[in-house]
Amino acid sequence: MRRAASAKIKQILALDSELNKIQDLDILLERLLFEARKVTRADAGSIYIREGDKLVILYSQNDTMQKNLPPGRKLPFSSFKVPINTYTISGYAAATGEPLNIANVYEIPKDAPYSFNDAYDKQSGYHTRSSLTVPIKTNTGLVLGVLQISNALDAKGRAIPFATDDELLVSHFATNATVALQRAQATRAILLRMIRMAELRDPKETGAHVNRVAGYAVEIYERWANKRNQDSRVIERTKDNLRMAAMLHDVGKVAISDLILKAPRRFTPEEYEIMKTHSTHGARLFIDKQSDFDDMAQDVALTHHENWDGTGYPGQVDMTADISKGNPPDAPKMKEEQIPLFGRIVALADVYDALCSARVYKEAWTEDKVLEEMKTMKGTKFDPELLDIFFEVLPNIKSITSKYPDESHA
Repeated sequence: MRRAASAKIKQILALDSELNKIQDLDILLERLLFEARKVTRADAGSIYIREGDKLVILYSQNDTMQKNLPPGRKLPFSSFKVPINTYTISGYAAATGEPLNIANVYEIPKDAPYSFNDAYDKQSGYHTRSSLTVPIKTNTGLVLGVLQISNALDAKGRAIPFATDDELLVSHFATNATVALQRAQATRAILLRMIRMAELRDPKETGAHVNRVAGYAVEIYERWANKRNQDSRVIERTKDNLRMAAMLHDVGKVAISDLILKAPRRFTPEEYEIMKTHSTHGARLFIDKQSDFDDMAQDVALTHHENWDGTGYPGQVDMTADISKGNPPDAPKMKEEQIPLFGRIVALADVYDALCSARVYKEAWTEDKVLEEMKTMKGTKFDPELLDIFFEVLPNIKSITSKYPDESHA
């Protein structure tokens, strides 16, 4: 028993340096939940982040339900908010700052202030038994979120209560993770400030939009990479960079005049030529490359409007040239695999979100119409393989859509 506990402690300590390398908030949260479940042999779990007086569920995992899906698919889930009070298990942990280790959620004493919501069990057919809920808090006691894992499994795969050692391990793990979490939240805040700068010029460039596009892009890439049996460590590093790079795909719009971007109508041909330079302006922000992220962010900003058949823009441009009046019309075109992979992925994610969203010149399209339109662009606008993958991960993409609604629909 002591050897097992010691091995788990070493495993958690070894994770600290890995977690501190993750820059994106969503990627970090997904990894935190996975590792907490792994070290306790928990079958399922969720992770919540505090927003004001509520907890927002950002990731949910369930190995039993995952096994029912085709290979490569990820379990979709719905995002929702839980008040921080003592009425729910997760709310209680956040409100009190204390962990809750419950042997059987269906046998919670009637005089307990909290209760178990069995709605998910009824809907899915899953049976939750044991539950361990731990607040994620700083060394000053500030609660940042809640880590909740369910159904510890014994050697035969049967659900059993979480041990006291599990409670101590996960609490220690959550405490160690706060530094990485605070840093990732600060990184996300910086990115969103850059997005808000772009939003001042282009009202369509909102935090919700870029989070959706980034989330879609990561889902498409992960499925693509798994089909090629890429190393899991490479996939994790790439997801981290891709999510941030995709959020900044249109940051070059800060260089475009308000008179163009905020015009309550379609662009004139002359305005459209100037607007198209935002891709080159955005790429120029990453010329002084310091990391793999800069390489990817430049590729995404520059090429997310390229088309598979070579009809997109800006083509193979000289980024040091004067493009104030438009991209050079004689720039060599980019087509097919000349277009960087991540530009092709973000192109697909961006178009899907644009079609699903209302614009000054159009209403949001119905889902059926959007998907039909996407299919018509296979092999012309979109990489055929990536479009097929898009449809494979569509349930996960829909989960991301609900996770980041526009403010008018929140």
